Amino acid sequence: MARILIVDDAKFMRVTLGSILKKADHEIVGEGENGKEAVHLFENLKPDLVMMDITMPEMSGLEAVREIKRGNPNAKVIMCSAMGQQKVVVESIEAGAKDFIIKPFDEGRVLEAVNRVLS
Repeated sequence: MARILIVDDAKFMRVTLGSILKKADHEIVGEGENGKEAVHLFENLKPDLVMMDITMPEMSGLEAVREIKRGNPNAKVIMCSAMGQQKVVVESIEAGAKDFIIKPFDEGRVLEAVNRVLS
């Protein structure tokens, strides 16, 4: 069981991801709509894992993961995006993300990524 923060500008995606994670007995400790909220919530909630969209208003997921990793190099972040282009995946990993999942979410793939990153 992990304490997980979900950040996505689409409420539907947060709900979908949250239900997949709750079914696997993880606790959703918070939700955010943009990268600025992600950084703030990460600092306050100290989650075990952050599931974060890349394309968001105010601050992108890539900027947010860099900011989070600056303050906490051991932070575990999985990036989510509808765009599975190689370039975006590489940028995410270079920014500090531990894994990358494509939308729409495949339940098996989400849980596999979460288990791998947490172990």
